[in-house]
Amino acid sequence: MSLQCFYRVDAAPPRRRAALLRPAASVLVLLFLVLCLLGRKSAAQPPKFRSVTIQNTEPRRDVDGNVIDAHDGCLHFYAGRYYLYGTAYGKTAGYTINNRFRVYSSADMEHWTFEGELLQSPPDGVYYRPYVAYNQLTRKYVLWYNWYPKLWAGEVGVATSDTPVGPFTIVNTHVELSQAKDHPGDGSLFVDNDNSAYFIYTAIDQHHSIRVERLAPDFLSSTGLVSGVLGVGCEAPSIFRRGSSYYALFDTTCCFCTEGSGARVLVASNPMGPYRELANINRDASGKTTIPAQQTFVATIETADGPAYLWMGDEWNSRPDGTKGHDLQYWGPPLRFAPDGSILPLEKTRNWTVQAALGQPRTERSGRYVWPQKVDPNPIRTDACFGTPLNERGEPVAAK
Repeated sequence: MSLQCFYRVDAAPPRRRAALLRPAASVLVLLFLVLCLLGRKSAAQPPKFRSVTIQNTEPRRDVDGNVIDAHDGCLHFYAGRYYLYGTAYGKTAGYTINNRFRVYSSADMEHWTFEGELLQSPPDGVYYRPYVAYNQLTRKYVLWYNWYPKLWAGEVGVATSDTPVGPFTIVNTHVELSQAKDHPGDGSLFVDNDNSAYFIYTAIDQHHSIRVERLAPDFLSSTGLVSGVLGVGCEAPSIFRRGSSYYALFDTTCCFCTEGSGARVLVASNPMGPYRELANINRDASGKTTIPAQQTFVATIETADGPAYLWMGDEWNSRPDGTKGHDLQYWGPPLRFAPDGSILPLEKTRNWTVQAALGQPRTERSGRYVWPQKVDPNPIRTDACFGTPLNERGEPVAAK
């Protein structure tokens, strides 16, 4: 049906005809916008959930049957899929220039696909603890990571990508944190509901003290705003939010320790603190760890019962075949909270089931980014944690 049926624009003078057409065009534009909104609303589907079983009894494998080598990293749900980020150690003791940052994706946290490596042509160094966050303002995925140009001379780097699987382009290999001169160690990212981001990290030369630092709006640098010291002699920190409370978890240093580390819990009403300490949820009354693992992250996932918070830790030296990259990673069942907001102690659970949000099928990609192994010009010949000998590839020398 034409506009002439309503306005008789064919019979009107040119100026009046234009005046008549303007409100008609406005009506059409408004109608179009309403239809678009209605279409978008009808297209929005409620999340689907399915029963997912998480097992902690053996190394996880990808859909190709390979053991997933992704440690001291994080788990996120981005763009309709779960993404697991971590450091691949392979057969080494963990101190070579061939440590890799890897990413795997899954629709259900049970079936994982290797998506490739993250960093393009990084400078030589020992790399560990990759943490990725999505910036709603810049629409970039931002990677923060720790690395040693020389062992224990800690630096923090940042890189970006347009997709959650990268590869990520390095923006800065030496982020100027407030404690940069004291060699930043273990760190991880937290993004609040208002898209503000924070980096919680260790200052190695300050007796491994823990602080929280607010990042710039693009997540590529620090604002210089820093919290007080949350703990000393600690590492492997993580922050998450539940309701209006912010929880920081970390514990004592653990140099690839077999016994694992605890999970000291601090809580605050602001991510910058002040924090107050509650308890250690991964140590019993005698001080022994409940889960023989070192914390890597507390992941937030959607379940049929609402948000759930999964404590994740690396069980160092648990590999059944002697390959470090095959060490188990423990993913605990959802954290349990008391009425006062405190977290109940962890319980060792080898298998558990949850009604988790179901992601989307994987979009096929043309290839994975993987860079070749390098010859380390200055290989470390002694294990920095255990003092045992290593060969020129950084692998443990078998005892004779």
